[in-house]
Amino acid sequence: MTKGEHTRKRILEAAAPIFNQRGYDGSSLSDLMEATGLKKGGIYRHFSSKQELAAEAFDYAWTAWQARVFRLDEKASSIDTLKQLIANFVKYRSSVPGGCPLLNTAVDADDGNSVLRTRAAAALRSWLGQVQSIIEQAKERGETRRAVDSGMVATLIVASLEGALMMSRLQRSDEPLRRIQSHLNGYLEDELMG
Repeated sequence: MTKGEHTRKRILEAAAPIFNQRGYDGSSLSDLMEATGLKKGGIYRHFSSKQELAAEAFDYAWTAWQARVFRLDEKASSIDTLKQLIANFVKYRSSVPGGCPLLNTAVDADDGNSVLRTRAAAALRSWLGQVQSIIEQAKERGETRRAVDSGMVATLIVASLEGALMMSRLQRSDEPLRRIQSHLNGYLEDELMG
């Protein structure tokens, strides 16, 4: 890794939590300069704009978050893999300071920042696709009914987890996440396997 690549990575590591916690508009250049220890020119030598930095910081945070949530046992049944994914979401929801970068960025950028909205939408499609793929694998292995709509189940899982996370953050309680985890586990056993 060159010195420039190392500096760029260090900027992303420092900027990702700031954008994830404060949003695009709430993250000032002075905040970024303080966190990185660089002056404005030092940051903009590596990123053409605050928008580019925010987009790449989102990608960095999303990748780090996914690495935790998608740490799954490849030998497990598909249903157990989905349960592990749900458990990992609950356990690692704050593995990136500020919580789930997808939820934060989607709320922050839905009406304004089209670049970040596009990145968040792509991340959502990827996450839904990964869950859908696990469900399709379950169907192929005979671990679930063939008639299961993998797209609907993936949407149910992701929407339930993200909604419960929002509720947990507002209520400052793990209870909504624990309840949705229990509900989704029961759903997987009763509806997919039944």
